[in-house]
Amino acid sequence: MQNSIYLLIIVLLTSCGGNVQREFHLKPTKGGKYYGGTFRTNEEEYFKTLYPLNITEVVAHRICEQIFEGLVTFDDSTLAVIPNLAERWEIDPTGTKYTFYLHKGVFFQDDACFPNGKGRELKAQDVKYCFDRICYHNPADNQGFWIFKDVVKGASLYDSLTAKKIVPNSGVSGVKVMDNYTIQIELEKPYAVFLARLALIFGKIYPHEAVEKYGSDIRIHPVGTGPFYLKINRDNQVTFLARNTHYWKKDEFGNQLPYLDALRISYIKEKKNELLEFSKGNSDLVYRFPLEMIDEIVDYKHQLKPAYKKFQLQFMPQISIQYYGFQHQGKIFNNINLRKAFCYAIDRQKLCDFTLKGTGFPAIYGIVPPGTGTYDATQIKGFNYNPSKAQEYMVKAGYPKGKGCPKITLELNSGGARNAQVAEAIKKMIEETLNIKIDLLTVPWAQHTEAVESAKTDFYRLGWVADYPDAENFLNLFHSKYVPEDLSQKTYINSFRYKSKIFDAYYNEAVQTIDETKRNALYSKADQQIIDDAVVLPIYYDVDYRLLQPYVRNCPQNAMEQRDFTKVYFVPTTKAK
Repeated sequence: MQNSIYLLIIVLLTSCGGNVQREFHLKPTKGGKYYGGTFRTNEEEYFKTLYPLNITEVVAHRICEQIFEGLVTFDDSTLAVIPNLAERWEIDPTGTKYTFYLHKGVFFQDDACFPNGKGRELKAQDVKYCFDRICYHNPADNQGFWIFKDVVKGASLYDSLTAKKIVPNSGVSGVKVMDNYTIQIELEKPYAVFLARLALIFGKIYPHEAVEKYGSDIRIHPVGTGPFYLKINRDNQVTFLARNTHYWKKDEFGNQLPYLDALRISYIKEKKNELLEFSKGNSDLVYRFPLEMIDEIVDYKHQLKPAYKKFQLQFMPQISIQYYGFQHQGKIFNNINLRKAFCYAIDRQKLCDFTLKGTGFPAIYGIVPPGTGTYDATQIKGFNYNPSKAQEYMVKAGYPKGKGCPKITLELNSGGARNAQVAEAIKKMIEETLNIKIDLLTVPWAQHTEAVESAKTDFYRLGWVADYPDAENFLNLFHSKYVPEDLSQKTYINSFRYKSKIFDAYYNEAVQTIDETKRNALYSKADQQIIDDAVVLPIYYDVDYRLLQPYVRNCPQNAMEQRDFTKVYFVPTTKAK
């Protein structure tokens, strides 16, 4: 912070809606960067919780990535696993012992849970505390156990003991504090993607004081070590994150991070209104466009139309898939032939061309999207549009020409016209091809996830965006170890309640295989098995568009839509061109 004199920057934007002025109070610093400004963005759905172990949706994930940190994280551009709270790590020759060495001088954000409201230094004991909680049996509020289940030594035992209200004083045996700044994690056996799993939201570190003070209210009282902290939250209206002035990271020029003063998240549900607010200069990023307006914004070469040329355009195929799930232990889709009939009944290319308008490409391979690490998704033989095959499978299912087929309801979450538009198109395709009736039921996100995880719906809309760029992250959704014996018991992973010994065998061997080529070959067999069993109805892989205001810098797009605002900054209008 060389210059203490604030530079007043007037940004004048001429938008589709007229002339709009926005004032920045920016302070130049070393390396041509600027401090100051509030980055404004929007989400279509309000989050359910900001407690890391109970986060199952992307809105809370994006918010909490700014508040919490883990031992490791993903590089925002390359998605490679890089150090974070741990300055380095060592892996023993057996591939089962990971020793992490923490940065010193990392402090939790100031919060009322601490004496005098001052955040204390993070220690290895905090990591132990959080990792033990990952394994504490609490299905209602802990959706993260799967990252350690049957992977970390003692994790499954700790889960089973705490289910009986027995809490060992030593915690999880495979997680050991070596000293205040060193922690060791021992695995049951080598696990190829363990570091990537540690980078997930469930691996974030928070203080025990916050849990003890807030209890169940911790869902809206997040306390971490990240660059921003939660200052204001108004349900379904606005979430305001302020700069953590005690943040421990600095840039390559010695400037303390972050550069921005704050982040502001609004909750406008209609994409058209969101885009309008962006065009007026009232937000700084718009993610995905209204499907009916895409032709007004970009041409077929992905170039901006004249009315939008003042903005920065980003677009990229995503490591994500949109699909409809079948409940395998229900009374309708336990029939594999009916599932296959549905999978052959939709014209994915037509859907991508006319409904999605290029914001997706047909899911004609497996559940793992193309571009996922070094995995070759194109070798999987997926479902194409084949009406005669679809009708043939309806006969095998016992419903020739749709006769006798039970009433089927497709449940989808509210918030976002895209889901509704896709559902309407697919409903029509299935009805016309199979001669049956599909009802649509739209419910709020929290209600939707409750129904899906509790097996209260037989046919439902979901999608999966990669947590890390490895095929295992998608295939993991289908392992039978996540299926509870009791149908009424919730499950976040494998909500399909699919069980296959063949799939499990391929998957289990793959995750223990360190050689990448051999591991990918096993992934392929597992992926093909999912298609052969018609576990889900694959629809499309995403292509995401983003617009940024011209003064935004260092806000790269990546294939997982991971957002890290630590190094994002604004520039004066003279440099915004």
